Amino acid sequence: MRHNYLRFKAVLVFIKGCICLLFCLGSNTLFAQTDTTKKLNEVTIKAGLIPKVQTLTPAQQITSKDFSRLSAFNVADAVRNFSGINIKDYGGIGGLKTISVRSLGANHTAVLFDGIQLNDAQNGQIDLSKFNLNNVQEISLYNGQPADLLQPARSFASASVLSIKTLKPALTVEKPYQFQIGVKGGSFGLLNTNLQWQQRIGNQWAFIANANYVYANGRYKYKVDGDGSDTMAIRRNGEVKSFQTDAAIYWTKSDSSKFNVHVNYYQSNRGLPGAVIFYNPYSSQRLQNNDLFAEATYEHTWQSSLRLLTNTKVSQLKTRYLDPDFLNQQGFLDQHYNQKEAYQSVSIAYHLTPGLEVSYATDASYLKMDADIYNYAYPSRFSLLNVLATNYTKGRLQLQGNLLHTYLQEMVKTGTASQSRSVLSPTLMGSFKTTGNLQLRAFYKSIFRAPTLDELYFYAIVPRTIRPEFVKQYNFGFTWSKNLNNILEYITLTSDAYYNHVTDKILAIPNKNPAIFSFSNLGKVDIKGIDVGLKTQTQTQTQQRNGWYGSLSANYTYQEALDKSDPASSTYKNQIPYTPKHSLALNLGANYKRLGVFYNQVLSSSRYYTGNNTPDYFVPGYTVSDASATYQLKSGKAPVGLALELNNIFNNNYSIIRSYPMPGRSYRLSIQITI
Repeated sequence: MRHNYLRFKAVLVFIKGCICLLFCLGSNTLFAQTDTTKKLNEVTIKAGLIPKVQTLTPAQQITSKDFSRLSAFNVADAVRNFSGINIKDYGGIGGLKTISVRSLGANHTAVLFDGIQLNDAQNGQIDLSKFNLNNVQEISLYNGQPADLLQPARSFASASVLSIKTLKPALTVEKPYQFQIGVKGGSFGLLNTNLQWQQRIGNQWAFIANANYVYANGRYKYKVDGDGSDTMAIRRNGEVKSFQTDAAIYWTKSDSSKFNVHVNYYQSNRGLPGAVIFYNPYSSQRLQNNDLFAEATYEHTWQSSLRLLTNTKVSQLKTRYLDPDFLNQQGFLDQHYNQKEAYQSVSIAYHLTPGLEVSYATDASYLKMDADIYNYAYPSRFSLLNVLATNYTKGRLQLQGNLLHTYLQEMVKTGTASQSRSVLSPTLMGSFKTTGNLQLRAFYKSIFRAPTLDELYFYAIVPRTIRPEFVKQYNFGFTWSKNLNNILEYITLTSDAYYNHVTDKILAIPNKNPAIFSFSNLGKVDIKGIDVGLKTQTQTQTQQRNGWYGSLSANYTYQEALDKSDPASSTYKNQIPYTPKHSLALNLGANYKRLGVFYNQVLSSSRYYTGNNTPDYFVPGYTVSDASATYQLKSGKAPVGLALELNNIFNNNYSIIRSYPMPGRSYRLSIQITI
């Protein structure tokens, strides 16, 4: 076993050596060319504004300007209006929040932070409630993958990609710095403070630093279901304290050379309210997180059109789970987990002809997991991904394809390691723009997901047989966009029909303890669905003329996700757990000069918490209405932003996850000052 470990360490050293050699050669000899880029004068272009829409594969984007109208507190709140997604929310400010896209589960969605994947090999799910919005510039959701060929191999290795782009300094010689401070308070004892500092350092360097603190007692009322009364209980053990700090430094020599280093630290201590058991809502479990990662990105474009992208990342995730009332010999349960990863990626892209581009990317990572639990395997995982991609454009036709090779090798100190895997995954995409404003698109993608370390080794007293999960994705859709010359500035309509065929789907069902899941392979699952999106706004000229401005967006999703494993099973052709058939998100906004008023509506149909679609396992549908208002004013030369949010304004009692009641009516007040 030790020989395997040394062998993979040698492979990593070799890969890193090759990367360093490629970088040095690319900078000095092999690709040596004179950088003839010139700084051009700024030109202002006035035209109708259509929001950025990727038409090769389905994509949805929101920017920092949208967060207030969506009443969003964190990344999970911001993306809940996207079509095709299902947010699993365990309730409250500190509740765990994960995203499932097109019923494939959170493990099939890669979450990118400034282009580099946030990885959690322990459970494969990223808790989106950890990420505040104060330093986020844009959030994008791509079904399939982003269209740019120059990206890490991991971006090709998931069924969908959620990309989080942070705010980059936009300073000038006249204004070389910017300070921003904000305070937010509200229901459930919420106190949220944030601070941001941007600084220009000469003509080529700039940095940005952020700090964010959140405290909430997490106590809110909810209705006790099942006792035939109107009894209201109080949700307890939902307290959360978290602190997040983030810093980045950027170097830009020209548009052809860019470099940045990013460091992010997150610390939290929160209670786990647990499932509400009839007449016994008591819970005392605690969860502590200490997450740290540092990443660096270098990008260069040569005059020959050759592009290079390198990404480096190291991370450490520490987790402590405490149950002071656990029934064992010690009378408590105190578990510590430590996950470390080193990651390196190199990507190159080159235009063979003006209409034909090719790219190659390789990613290598080594991850190690430690835990102080009984009979733990202490697993480590080495992964190597290679992808070859090409893009062809001619007139209104665009075709893109790639072939991904995934190699995984695991090692354990105790027990039996899972067998190594080598898988090829192809993807084909195409789009065609008609003579009008219509653009058609289609894609096929075959993707592979290995079981997570928890699925394989967590409390595996005997070797656990969890088979890998394979998905074949099919999608056909269109985008219709038009600039208008009347009251509306533009209108964009998108629609996609999709079919996902899943083999050996791995399903995680939460138990009474939210930190422990039960795992099983369902066998075959067929997922059919339709996503429809509409977006429009009034003309900016109207706003300039009389001060008024309006916007509308709506997203609808239909999903049928059926278990097709065993015709003799009671779950055959039943909807898989926690998958609503219908969901709708609607947002309306009206601005008058410095005042903005917004209304947001989210509806979800009923679902079942097991594979048996019977009344015993029924979870009712829900609707949630939020409203918000913003006002911009100036205190001297410092802009001041005020915001009021009313969430669940009709005080509906509902649960997204069975036995985890969501909060009722609540409010948030915030003030933000920019210097």
